[in-house]
Amino acid sequence: MTYPAYKIIAGWVDEKSSVLDLGCGDGDLLALIVKNKNVKARGIEISEQAIYRCVAKGISVVHENIENGLNGYADKSFDYVILHNTFQEIKKPAVVLDEALRVGKKVIIGFPNFANFRSRFQIFFNGRVPVTFSMPFQWYNTPNLHFLSIFDFTDYCREKKIKIEKSAFLGKSGKVKFLPNLFAEMGIFVISKE
Repeated sequence: MTYPAYKIIAGWVDEKSSVLDLGCGDGDLLALIVKNKNVKARGIEISEQAIYRCVAKGISVVHENIENGLNGYADKSFDYVILHNTFQEIKKPAVVLDEALRVGKKVIIGFPNFANFRSRFQIFFNGRVPVTFSMPFQWYNTPNLHFLSIFDFTDYCREKKIKIEKSAFLGKSGKVKFLPNLFAEMGIFVISKE
């Protein structure tokens, strides 16, 4: 699921723009964007091992905890802030999202849809916490702290007056266009706030 999501995200980023990736992991997404879009990119990551892998790929990365805020960055200092597969893993997602919207002109966010039919099926018929393609972890070793659906996120955006500019939904076989909250395993959005 990661590679198709990376292609979508990279496709949404404009040439020669500035990009900040919050929780950039090994830097694979940023490396793809830098290569294809010639952007000025920086990552923020908490894992020291992931930072070493970013540096080996030539990615500029800072060792910080994004939950402490982005005080070192001015308002709208980046064209894009990316939160891909990070949002559901942080303790204070609302605070981090507010900071991302402050620092970025646009925010690209991607997360697993915990309400897809495979998850529902596993809970209803097996009585177990779901393990799916987009959520491959057991309950005891999952990095996910918040379990949200596509509907939860769109409702949150509406409530907070966050504009959804673009969206894409992915399932095991590619893009999902019909009933994404039921059939998509991942939601990806471009959002902004005035």
